[in-house]
Amino acid sequence: MPGGRKLPAPFAGFSPFARSLIFSAAASSCPKPFPLPDASTSAADADAETPRQDDMPRPPSKRAKRTEPSSDEVEDHGSSGSEEESFSTSGSDSDSDDGEESSEELETVQADFAFFDPKPSDFHGVRLLLKTYLDSKPWDLTGFVDLILAQTTVGTVVKLADDDDEEGEGNGAEKANSSNNTDDDDLFGLISVLNLGRYAEQKCIKDLKEYLLAVCADKGTNKQLRYLLEERASSVGLLVCRRFVNFPYELVPKLYDALFDEVSWATEDEPTKELRGSFRFKHYLLVVRMLERKTPAKHKSKKSKDDDEPVIYPKLEDEILHELSSWSFTFPIRSEQAAQQEMKNYKEMGLVMAIKADAVPKFRKKLEDLVSE
Repeated sequence: MPGGRKLPAPFAGFSPFARSLIFSAAASSCPKPFPLPDASTSAADADAETPRQDDMPRPPSKRAKRTEPSSDEVEDHGSSGSEEESFSTSGSDSDSDDGEESSEELETVQADFAFFDPKPSDFHGVRLLLKTYLDSKPWDLTGFVDLILAQTTVGTVVKLADDDDEEGEGNGAEKANSSNNTDDDDLFGLISVLNLGRYAEQKCIKDLKEYLLAVCADKGTNKQLRYLLEERASSVGLLVCRRFVNFPYELVPKLYDALFDEVSWATEDEPTKELRGSFRFKHYLLVVRMLERKTPAKHKSKKSKDDDEPVIYPKLEDEILHELSSWSFTFPIRSEQAAQQEMKNYKEMGLVMAIKADAVPKFRKKLEDLVSE
């Protein structure tokens, strides 16, 4: 993997205090941070698809979704006086009058992201994203990655857009070859959902069920969890969303929209009745991370009212999902990463949530509103 590109996401929520950590962490750990894009995206011309029989609107091809960098990110990094750079630009364009101050400013690069169907060549990138999914437990991670990559009709990986995509040049074979050469280098996020009943006999799913039941200490919640994992497994989807720190948060709603739209289409477009039924989920199960304050704060900082937040969510959508969950539980993380100075008073916890499928429209609306603020 190229050094300095793929970094584990810092712990940050979407409160004023927690959101600021995203920028401070990126500034301290990445020499060339990717600026956050605008919420708007420009669609490139995509290959024509076979017309569908229903009247449901279809979004652009996954390869066509783009973002443009935002000037806000440049200001956050203290480099508002310099021009943004594209990947083809080398060196800094900042004014020479800046002197020593300019040498301390972080260089920014323009990055376009695109959505793609998962494929086998994404294996190493996806495996890296899922490396700590079940903490330090030895389990069939390879089999889990294979399941995600094999399910191409529902699931998305996010990568940097290549030049051919952006310029609309080259035929499909040339684009495929270009993508194959850089798959592991520019994979920044993934989202998918797996039917726990359909894959119940897979070793990775057996390992996952065993792990979740073992870390659920509350007897009442454990009973509810077992009910979903066993009796209701055929209608439960394991929702997996993982991404790196330099993934633009404005794209998060589009990532979930892509997933839930594909789930809806799969209930109509899959070739067999059994497959169509496997995407008619009643519940979604999520395994994520959160930060919990180690001890109650003794006093509040005069500079910020958020210094003693009891909980911080690394992914901005997890707070919404937690709020909408039917039930949830937390458990300690054994392979906790070294906390940054800002997070020294927090400990990392695992969070398991059960979300009714009926709550998905409300979740999508809340997430879109949050990112649009």
